Amino acid sequence: MEIAWIGTGIMGAPMARRLLKAGHHLRVFNRTPERARRLADDGAALASGAAGAVDGAEIIFIMVPDTPDVERVIGNIEPSLARGQLVLDMSTIAPESERRTAAKLAALGIDYLDAPVSGGETGAIEGTLTIMVGGSEAPFNRARPLLQLLGKRITYMGPSGAGQTTKLANQIAVALTLEATAEALLFASRGGLDPATVLDAIGAGAAASWQLSNLGPKIIAQDYRPGFFVKLIRKDLRLVAEAAAQNDLALPGLKMMTSMFNATAAIGHDLDGTQALADALLRIATMK
Repeated sequence: MEIAWIGTGIMGAPMARRLLKAGHHLRVFNRTPERARRLADDGAALASGAAGAVDGAEIIFIMVPDTPDVERVIGNIEPSLARGQLVLDMSTIAPESERRTAAKLAALGIDYLDAPVSGGETGAIEGTLTIMVGGSEAPFNRARPLLQLLGKRITYMGPSGAGQTTKLANQIAVALTLEATAEALLFASRGGLDPATVLDAIGAGAAASWQLSNLGPKIIAQDYRPGFFVKLIRKDLRLVAEAAAQNDLALPGLKMMTSMFNATAAIGHDLDGTQALADALLRIATMK
């Protein structure tokens, strides 16, 4: 299949690579060209611009950081799109923006899906991502074989914007569960216990979670290398707050986690992994 892939960062590059290894033809573009160039070794063709990448593609994937980035990409590629093409946005952005884009492209005969993912860099590399899809069912069924190369759980959530709303719900759970993991390990350590043994003891019981098993060992090792940037979870929680406000919904846990990740960024961890929250927690919890 002829595929365009726009956005080859920490998540986009390994996802695109999986499609290449499955035998698909990819034309890739990234606004930092060096990041796209690394995929040439896997057989990707490099495009000089987003518009050039989509020319002749059957399906176009977008994986960029934020709402304005997706809207900019759509603006750049729209004149080059043709009736019958399918665009999938796998970024995490505002649901309302996705609904507007879907309506605009539908008028041109172009299908559009919002298909954000969860699972971090490891999930992108291993093809075990969770993918939440919004849009019409026919294009979802058309895209499913490709999505199955990228993810382990692919769920159709409903009309345009539903995928993004699901992802934002996911990020609430992720943030609060990470806080619980960091607090539990700090409490155990200050209580004189070996946190690694505590992690092993509670990790198979009612406290079990993805955050505990995957980020718990990194917290103990003070390994803050990014699988998912602090700056991106801060962006995601901003999107949650905006969507919650539109629905007149107060989320106290969201406010706490926004403050915690802002503190994490303020002490220099914005480009580290989300587990660096444990460093901010340590400083706050031991402040006298």
